[in-house]
Amino acid sequence: MRLKLVKQGTNFDFFSRWKVWLGISGLLIVLAAVSFLLQGLNYGIDFRGGTTVRTESAQPVDIGLYRDALTPLELGDISITEVFDPTFDADQNVAMIRIQAQEGQEAVTPETIRDVQAALSASVPDIQFVSVESVGPKVSGELIQTAAIAVILAIGAVLIYIWLRFEWQFALGAVAALVHDVILTIGVFSELQIKFDLAIIAALLTIVGYSLNDTVVVFDRVRENLRKYKKKPLNEVLNISINETLSRTVMTSVTTLLALISLYVLGGDVIRGFVFAMIWGVIVGTYSSVFVASTILLWLGVKRDWSKPDANAGNQFANVDA
Repeated sequence: MRLKLVKQGTNFDFFSRWKVWLGISGLLIVLAAVSFLLQGLNYGIDFRGGTTVRTESAQPVDIGLYRDALTPLELGDISITEVFDPTFDADQNVAMIRIQAQEGQEAVTPETIRDVQAALSASVPDIQFVSVESVGPKVSGELIQTAAIAVILAIGAVLIYIWLRFEWQFALGAVAALVHDVILTIGVFSELQIKFDLAIIAALLTIVGYSLNDTVVVFDRVRENLRKYKKKPLNEVLNISINETLSRTVMTSVTTLLALISLYVLGGDVIRGFVFAMIWGVIVGTYSSVFVASTILLWLGVKRDWSKPDANAGNQFANVDA
């Protein structure tokens, strides 16, 4: 017996309440913008600056033990990761400890470094401190700028790609959905004050790719059905197309979420922020592919014979509301 999350032959009308869906998206975007302006993001060490301590010991790295040793020092954001390298010896266990810069300081002070070394040495007697490196606010500012440019360039590349593959109306719909997803993801990180670091930038770029994949699948079916149903109004063609791809969309999203939720629960603190961003991105990406990208396409109108403008372009919402 085959598992079906969505039965075949669905006939949902996704545009009967298009004002409600766009209203919800608009409200969430406003809330995200207000949260970002009022309290900003909880930047991690990558963007705030701090100090990285590289350690080595014969004893296997126990991240929980390291964190328990450093917690009494009250140093704020601390990231502890084990470094794996096939060239390491069996008794060569390496860890990277990143400590955020303290208030009013560009880097962690030498006194704080000595306290960190003393606390770790008390818990791991054979530990050695291989290197200590600091990242100042100037470098962190450059990272923020570079990360923003990376996201903008990715969205710009998507705009050009969709424009060349389909038409400019499809491209604007797809980009509107991507911008919607990125803004809402940044907004939820601002509202919940979850640590925002370079891993989250990687998650944003991944969300852009995931949302685009969903949108392109729907748009491909729309283009096929525009040729197949030349006399049907655009809103009906869009409804048919979304219903025909709905099973694939839901199945992909659910299976992806199952894997992500498992990682969120079992993966530990190191990747929890990244995984949370991906979970949120899958949810809003699926939503935007159906309710944002397609609604923008309905509003703009498209060619029906691929050579002459659609005579009904601009009147599609009137047909829906009627």
